[in-house]
Amino acid sequence: MTQFDAVNSLWFLGWLVAMLGLFSVGVRLPLQPRLRRLAAVGYSAAVVVATLGVAALANVALVRHDAHFDLTREQVFTPSHQAEEVVDGLRQDVKLTYFYQPQDPAGKRARDMVEVLGRRNPRLRVRTVDPDKQPTVAETFGVRIYNAAVLEADGRRVQVMSTDENQIALGIQRVLRQAVTTICFVEGHNEYPIDNFEFHTHFEGLAGHSHGEHGAGVVLMRGHGAGRMRRVLEALGYDVRKIVTATLPAIPSGCAAVVDLNPRTTYLPGESEALATYLAGGGAALLAYDLGFVIEPHLATTLRRLGIVVEQNVVVDPLDHYSTDPEVVAVPVYEAHPITRQLALSFFPGIRAISLVPPPSGVTLAPLFRSSTESYTRPVRPVAERELEGASARTPVGARPGRQVLAVAAEGTWPQSTAGAPPFRLIVTGDGDFVSNSFLPYMANADLAISMVRWLVREDQMPSARSRIPVPPLVLLTKRQMQQIFLAVEVFLPFAVILSGAVVWWRRR
Repeated sequence: MTQFDAVNSLWFLGWLVAMLGLFSVGVRLPLQPRLRRLAAVGYSAAVVVATLGVAALANVALVRHDAHFDLTREQVFTPSHQAEEVVDGLRQDVKLTYFYQPQDPAGKRARDMVEVLGRRNPRLRVRTVDPDKQPTVAETFGVRIYNAAVLEADGRRVQVMSTDENQIALGIQRVLRQAVTTICFVEGHNEYPIDNFEFHTHFEGLAGHSHGEHGAGVVLMRGHGAGRMRRVLEALGYDVRKIVTATLPAIPSGCAAVVDLNPRTTYLPGESEALATYLAGGGAALLAYDLGFVIEPHLATTLRRLGIVVEQNVVVDPLDHYSTDPEVVAVPVYEAHPITRQLALSFFPGIRAISLVPPPSGVTLAPLFRSSTESYTRPVRPVAERELEGASARTPVGARPGRQVLAVAAEGTWPQSTAGAPPFRLIVTGDGDFVSNSFLPYMANADLAISMVRWLVREDQMPSARSRIPVPPLVLLTKRQMQQIFLAVEVFLPFAVILSGAVVWWRRR
C-alpha cells in the first residue's frame, strides 16, 4: 500500500471511530429526559443537530479522503500498476473527461477506474459523463462515440478510444509530452516492414518451416513485418518515420533513435559511415542483426572499436528454450540494467552470439542477457550462401560451448571525439524476430523491445504503461511443461486407472 493509501485508510478508520462513538452515545442518551416540554424539545433538537453535524463532517472527510479496497482475487476493481505509476508521477495538472455508456460493463468499469486514479493524485482532475444525459458536453468536446477519454494539459488535447486504463495512461503521457520524439526505422535492406500491421504471412517451398538457422533459407520475410511494434510506439506518443540511409547524405538529426530490424542485405560503406557519424554526434541506435546477415567491414570495425563483435553463428540452448526447438532461446533471467528491470520470460527465434572485447576509455559495455550454461554455438553461413541441411543432434565440432551474450548495451563518449561531445547510446542484439508481429505480443518480448527504445531516447526513468496488443487466445507451453502434461495425462492417469482396477479386482476375487 502506498503512503497516499495509508493516509486515506487512517481517515477511514477515523470515520469508523466517529460512527461507533456516535452509536455508543446514541445508545446511552435518554430518549425522553425528565425536563419541561420546551427544554425537552431543545434537548431533542440539539441531539439531532449534533448527530447530523458529526455524521456530515465524518462523511465529508471520508469523501475527500476515499480509501479504495479491492478484495477480489483478480483485482478487477483496481487499476493496473503501470497506470497507477503514471498517475502518481504527475507533476502538472491533467484534465480527464471520460464519456461512457452505463449499459456497457466495460465502460462502467473504465469509469470506475479513472475515478479511482483521480483520487490518487489531485493533479489528475477526472470528470465522467454519460453523453446520453449530457449531450451538450459531448458536442462541446467533439465526442460522437462511447468509451472515449479526452485528456487536456497546457492547451494540448488527446483523445483515447478505449476502456483500458493502460491506454488512458498512455494518453496521459502523450498529452504531457512537450516535444516530438521521432523514432526512425531504417529501410532499404529488406528489413521488417513497419507498415505490415497484423499478419504473419509466408511463402515457402517446403512442408514446414521454423525461424531458426534453416528456416531463414526457406521463409520469404517480406510479409513478416513489425507493424505491431510501430503501433505500440505510436500509442506511447512517439513519432515513427522511415528512412532509407542509402539515399541520404546523413542520418537526420531529428531522429532521437535509429532502429534497424533484421536487415538482409549488407550496408553500403557510406551507410556505415553515416551511422558512425550519427552515433559520434550523440545519437542512439538499436541494431537487431539476425542470423546470416553480413556486417559491412567498416561497420564491423566500428563496432569492434566499441568492444562489440557480432558472431556469424547461431546459439543452441538445450536447457532454456521455448517449445521444443533448442534454437528458440528463452531468457528467464537478465543481467542488471535499466532496460531489464521487472522483465519476465522472453524468447528469441534464432539468435546469434555477441562477443565482447575491452572497450575504449569512456565507453561502457553492459550485457543485457545471456543463454544458459548448457548452450553452445554453431557456425552459420550468410543468407546468400545458405544451403538446406539437416541439423545434428550432437554438439558439432568447432562449436563454442558455454553461456553466450545475446544482447549488449553501450554508452558513453564516442572514441576520439572532441571534448564536450554528447554521449551516445547503442544496443546490439543478434535477433530481430522477437519484435516481429508474430512474437512481439507474447511473454515479455514487447516489454523488452519498448524498454530498449525508452532507454535509447533516455526516458527509462519515467513511469511507463504497457500497450496491450490484441492477440488470439493461445496456450503456449515450454518443452518442460509439455513433457509434464504428457506424463500426467498419458502415463500417470492411465496407470492410476489400471492400478485402481487391479486393486478392486484383487479385493473382490
